[in-house]
Amino acid sequence: MNWRIILPVVILIFAVFAGGIILKQSKEITVQTKSGNMKLTSSTFAHNQSIPSKYTCDGANTNPPLTIFDVPTNAKSLVLIMDDPDAPAGTWVHWTIWNIDPNTKEIAENNVPQGAIQGKTSFGKPGYGGPCPPSGTHRYFFKLYALDTDLSLSPQSSVTDLEKEMSGHILDKTDLIGLYSRQ
Repeated sequence: MNWRIILPVVILIFAVFAGGIILKQSKEITVQTKSGNMKLTSSTFAHNQSIPSKYTCDGANTNPPLTIFDVPTNAKSLVLIMDDPDAPAGTWVHWTIWNIDPNTKEIAENNVPQGAIQGKTSFGKPGYGGPCPPSGTHRYFFKLYALDTDLSLSPQSSVTDLEKEMSGHILDKTDLIGLYSRQ
């Protein structure tokens, strides 16, 4: 075997693999929970269970009802991000809402809490876009954050803008995961 050719290829493969792990770990670090008491549930699906088609592109494509528990008393606002990490081209953002009043106990079906702002999604516009996976079962993460501040972002802001503004202000975080595959 010609080790002069094989060794550099092996080193390159290792470097790419190790770099991917480091990048993945650094992204995960930015969303760590600080206290972990807050909870998010839905009356229409349980954690890690199927989202009813009513809330998807196969149905009315409206947001499901969500119930919020145990928000930190010092929270100034809440943020909700719904995304699909299983999308073929990378994480697909389905919904972003910020400046939700921390006293909000429920986000009703097909509703946005008064005063909250919806941001631009991967669909290219603000508002809810329900699950619509091209194939297979995908996971949909409803990520709720309690912040120590309100955010000054326009409705055209992306999830990247939102996460940048949230950085350093997260008091607590919780997830609700729903599953969906096309009918």
